[in-house]
Amino acid sequence: MGGVEERGFLRGSDRTGQECAAGSAPRPACLAAVPRGAPAAMPHFTVVPVEDKHRADYDSVEGLSWVDYREPAAAPAAADSYDTVSSDGHGNHKENSPFLNSSEAGKGGDYYDRNLALFEEELDIRPKVSSLLGKLVNYTNLTQGVKEHEEAESTDGSKKKVSKSPSMGTLMGVYLPCMQNIFGVILFLRLTWMVGMAGVLQSFLIVLLCCCCTMLTTISMSAIATNGVVPAGGSYFMISRSLGPEFGGAVGLCFYLGTTFAGAMYILGAIEILLTYIVPQAAIFYPSGAHDASSAMLNNMRVYGTVFLILMAVVVFVGVKYVNKFASLFLACVVISILSIYAGAIKSIFDPPEFPICMLGNRTLIRDQFDVCAKTIVKDNITVASKLWENFCHNTNLTTENCDEYFLLNNVSEIAGIPGAASGILKDNLWSNYLEKGEILEKEHHPSVDAAGQKNNLHLYVLSDISTSFMVLVGIFFPSVTGIMAGSNRSGDLKDAQKSIPVGTILAIVTTSLVYFSCVLLFGACIEGVVLRDKYGDAVNKNLVVGTLSWPSPWVIVIGSFFSTCGAGLQSLTGAPRLLQAIAKDNIIPFLWVFGHGKANGEPTWALLLTALIAELGILIASLDMVAPILSMFFLMCYLFVNLACAVQTLLRTPNWRPRFKYYHWALSFLGMSICLALMFISSWYYALVAMLIAGMIYKYIEYQGAEKEWGDGIRGLSLSAARYALLRLEEGPPHTKNWRPQLLVLLKLDEDLHVKYPRLLTFASQLKAGKGLTIIGSVIQGNFLETYGEAQAAEQTIKNMMDIEKVKGFCQVVVANKVREGIAHLIQSCGLGGMKHNTVVLGWPYGWRQSEDPRSWKTFIGTVRCTTAAHLALLVPKNVSFYPSNHERYNEGNIDVWWIVHDGGMLMLLPFLLKQHKVWRKCKMRIFTVAQMDDNSIQMKKDLATFLYQLRIEAEVEVVEMHNSDISAYTYERTLMMEQRSQMLRQMRLTKTEREREAQLVKDRHSIARLESLYSDEEDEGDPVPENIQMTWTKEKCDAEKRNRGSAVGSFRDLISIKPNQSNVRRMHTAVKLNEVIVNRSHDARLVLLNMPGPPKNTDGDENYMEFLEVLTEGLERVLLVRGGGREVITIYS
Repeated sequence: MGGVEERGFLRGSDRTGQECAAGSAPRPACLAAVPRGAPAAMPHFTVVPVEDKHRADYDSVEGLSWVDYREPAAAPAAADSYDTVSSDGHGNHKENSPFLNSSEAGKGGDYYDRNLALFEEELDIRPKVSSLLGKLVNYTNLTQGVKEHEEAESTDGSKKKVSKSPSMGTLMGVYLPCMQNIFGVILFLRLTWMVGMAGVLQSFLIVLLCCCCTMLTTISMSAIATNGVVPAGGSYFMISRSLGPEFGGAVGLCFYLGTTFAGAMYILGAIEILLTYIVPQAAIFYPSGAHDASSAMLNNMRVYGTVFLILMAVVVFVGVKYVNKFASLFLACVVISILSIYAGAIKSIFDPPEFPICMLGNRTLIRDQFDVCAKTIVKDNITVASKLWENFCHNTNLTTENCDEYFLLNNVSEIAGIPGAASGILKDNLWSNYLEKGEILEKEHHPSVDAAGQKNNLHLYVLSDISTSFMVLVGIFFPSVTGIMAGSNRSGDLKDAQKSIPVGTILAIVTTSLVYFSCVLLFGACIEGVVLRDKYGDAVNKNLVVGTLSWPSPWVIVIGSFFSTCGAGLQSLTGAPRLLQAIAKDNIIPFLWVFGHGKANGEPTWALLLTALIAELGILIASLDMVAPILSMFFLMCYLFVNLACAVQTLLRTPNWRPRFKYYHWALSFLGMSICLALMFISSWYYALVAMLIAGMIYKYIEYQGAEKEWGDGIRGLSLSAARYALLRLEEGPPHTKNWRPQLLVLLKLDEDLHVKYPRLLTFASQLKAGKGLTIIGSVIQGNFLETYGEAQAAEQTIKNMMDIEKVKGFCQVVVANKVREGIAHLIQSCGLGGMKHNTVVLGWPYGWRQSEDPRSWKTFIGTVRCTTAAHLALLVPKNVSFYPSNHERYNEGNIDVWWIVHDGGMLMLLPFLLKQHKVWRKCKMRIFTVAQMDDNSIQMKKDLATFLYQLRIEAEVEVVEMHNSDISAYTYERTLMMEQRSQMLRQMRLTKTEREREAQLVKDRHSIARLESLYSDEEDEGDPVPENIQMTWTKEKCDAEKRNRGSAVGSFRDLISIKPNQSNVRRMHTAVKLNEVIVNRSHDARLVLLNMPGPPKNTDGDENYMEFLEVLTEGLERVLLVRGGGREVITIYS
């Protein structure tokens, strides 16, 4: 490498060496520094390790972690980043940049890219692995929701907060939020009542069913959540990306409605606690009569519920940070309340609390109606009537004439409301004791005399307010196990979501399930059955039944449950609008777009307003027991689809399905799905149907609107699997004649602007198919695939747009080929897949072929006809397609005439029948004409044809046209003569044109012409292409031959006058003229004429004449469909 030096370094190498020693020069320059006095044989390097001063400047550009840190100092010598060889002006060749130097940095030639020079042209679209990994590592998963809005509110305009990376662990991020969401109002207000009604055993079954449902759903959810990074958005994101936009939108809205109604339920629970147990005197409405108590209570719930809802909505609107700050307080209330239940249960073993119940016979009395549980009391040694006597006998003098009969015959007794865990009451509470609405709570096996009581005294007893059954209790209890999505909804805040979500959620479900099971057991073992069945604690002096068991005071649970239900309501009103906002921002349900907007900080104002309105509907229902099954339905629907998503992904084994959570199985998902479905119909079959109807309507709406979303969802994979299975089934054999229908390949012609030249071809295809079967729209672009790929894509999009306009359901395929004829042959051979292939080709007529000097205009057409015949495909050629009706036109009268000349499989019978299925042609009548020769019995032919059509179940008029043998007319002879003279003349013109081109030695650029030519007229000749510039060496022999050729060409023009037509052509022309006369005579006013298309001649010399015959055959007809069968029967008389 002697004499190889870098330009520009000879001048500055001393300086560079000093800078390197001082540590001030860029690293590449130091590496390549060459001392001035070094020998030419081999350059010496002085390598000094230095620290790059500017490293920090390039530490992160747009999130990329750059591997190389260099000074981008442009050196004037860096004219080329590649290693090139140039001259120094003294005849010595030298290489540009044989070493790494500072000039490369100026050009941007990355030091490390020297190892990737092979890929340097693609680095802009295919980044280096180091860059990609740098992006992924620096990815910060910002939370969408509470944290983001909280930061936006508290951020000053001038100072912008640096977003913190997610740091929540399993305990704080998943376990505790799930616990807080799962434990709710049902545990405190309804669990004791459920145990009393269903008994301990059936209560165990209800809890087991519900907890199994959520546990199996959690397993499925964990698999989905650990299959890649789950952005903030939680369950909605998981379902929509797993099952597609239709299911995602339907389930997302179901989950939203469930969360909204949950907010209403929590508010109703809080009002019930407030008005029944904390401040009953705050009621606005009071019962006007003894039996109006329930309606007054419902009205109070509606008024206070609306006030609470407005207050909570204002709190959420003002700032979710307040909700977030109180979340831990609300959770503490729940935990303390539950601990007080356990403490009370333990204390009841040795010191049960004093809550006596007053019984009249075996009936339970409302305690707050009297003070002493006795018929009489002794006051100053005088027996006087008690308050109880006054209530039943309506007097104070102990007379019995107005007394209730049941009151007189039965004794009043007091029993312990909380006998304690050691009392053995558990065996009495094991079995169910369901009641009808209005039934009195009675204690079994308690001494009583059966007698009819007075109806007006019913208000003194504790009554059942609703009819109960196992199914009703399932619907009421299920909301107390919902909330398992809380962890996945916070996925954006988690340090390691893929580990925390499964562990935290499963632990939360196990914990809550154990609490529910133990509570069912403790309630059954500690509390008297009639107290358990007393929903509002009337028998224990209007105390909350759970509160009677708790320690140290009933107020612990009353206050704790009140705050926890308020907190849960706030959480629901916070979460639901954000869920709606996420759905709206996905833009899959167009009418929700307005709810994607909000305040400047992203707070979903409009979504909050809608949430409040829907929650108000729940509050107007006013009954906790009526609202609970509604939200059960929506949550069960959501869980059902989570299980379905996991099962579908597992069974399809999609390549991207690689969950980190391994303890899942499709059978578990199906079991979870089945339990969800069963619970929906067990709890309330009519609510289940309504929820399914809502989800179905949303699904169809999204499908109808055409959600243009590709999320790699499982349903798409399912469709692919189903399509593959169906295609393999179709491959087993050709379709039976009964199932045959035209599967179309429509060959479209594009103009120079890549627009569809004859869109009515698509209209005709849509009318013929009416949305059934297969339609492939094919087109050919001439050129080189590498150069014209973009144009092919544009053409495909144009055709698809036109297909949408013309309502053609099908596929589009654009082929790039050097020759159009070859492209068409490729389409005919390769379109379709397996058994789903075309059997019919629709081809446009080559208009203007007579006027064109170029023979390719009709050669392509005839070549395509031959291809379809060779492939045994049917062929349809609509002539004058521009006059065909559009999809908006209607023919209220008219005929479709079929001219059945030769039988080729029954296509001519089938096509009009299929066309008449479309509204455009529906009212047209069908007429079938057939041609009889002199030796045919036309009357018998007509009868046979009518019978044949009857057996085919096709309604049509039948006519037999007799064609008499006649001499060939002078017109026919002249027509044939003109045709042959024209052919000969064009042949000579083409020949002389070639000669002129050769003499001029100039040929137009064929490729540029080809781009402007049509589908049928831009075919290249079969011969070799003429070179652009012809170099000829003239010899005497060549010159003489050329003169002779010219002389013969001139002579051939003179021969045109004396030409005689070929007899075969004359016969063919005679047939065409005669048939045309007959057809025009009978069908000149027909809406459409279907006609057998004669095949092209075997000898290619007669191709041009063949075109003329077709023209003569169809002259004078407005709309003609030339039909050529594919060589098989397509219609049958058999069923």
